[in-house]
Amino acid sequence: MLCRLHSSQTHMSQDIPVITQQRVAKLLPKRPQNSHKGLFGVVTVIGGNTGMTGAALLAARAALKLGAGCVHVTLLTEDAPCVDLMQAELMLHSAHTDLIDSGVLVAGCGMGQNLMARQWLSRALQSQSALILDADALNLLATHCDMRDQLIVRQAPAILTPHPGEAARLLGCSTADIQADRIASVQKLQRMFDCSVVLKGAGSLCATRDGCLHENHTGNCGMSAPGMGDVLTGMIAAFIAQGLSADDAMLLAVHLHGAAGDAMATQGITIGMTATELTDRARLLLNQWISD
Repeated sequence: MLCRLHSSQTHMSQDIPVITQQRVAKLLPKRPQNSHKGLFGVVTVIGGNTGMTGAALLAARAALKLGAGCVHVTLLTEDAPCVDLMQAELMLHSAHTDLIDSGVLVAGCGMGQNLMARQWLSRALQSQSALILDADALNLLATHCDMRDQLIVRQAPAILTPHPGEAARLLGCSTADIQADRIASVQKLQRMFDCSVVLKGAGSLCATRDGCLHENHTGNCGMSAPGMGDVLTGMIAAFIAQGLSADDAMLLAVHLHGAAGDAMATQGITIGMTATELTDRARLLLNQWISD
């Protein structure tokens, strides 16, 4: 585990390519006229333990609104609702429903860290599906060596989406260490787990599975609000479901996520920006980018 980070690149390097709209907007193709939902993939969100149902629903709504053809939500809380009244198109299931091999998997949003959460995460790590890990899934990885081993050996794509605190727990150091050398931190995570990583924060850093780095310049302080990470996770899943590689989906989602926040900020909305509003703005922007 990493206790101290050493690198000559303490600050952002000019050699790291910046993600641009011009690059990522063309990744998702226009849909053919004779489309049907079966062409755009399946996303399954696993999370929403007691008191945290909203996190899983935010991720699922983002996956739906950013284009996934079908979205399931496995809720781990004992009193799981049977329908999302704000988004009735989502298919909600209790923890007794086995959907572990249904399309792209999202694990961690409001998942908790109890025994049920650990069991579901272990099953997700053993699956052959593309997997996006956020929040409590990352915290469980930080404290369970067997799960880290499962992630390292899996062949299917995986993406980690830590904020600095979660990255610090994964690397066994402090949040200050992570922020002091974000480049070394994201590179260490990518090498440790042999998967794609986005280190969130101002100037999010994306490390693709082959170790290449990309820096994102969209986003603003108004996005320091609950649920933003859940939305990003759902967006990544939606783009993988629609046929993008895990790395391309990560780059498109990270840039679009920040751009949606910037679009809201230009309208004077920074204090009180919500993840729900940002999802709708991201959908609008994506459609505009594709039309252009």
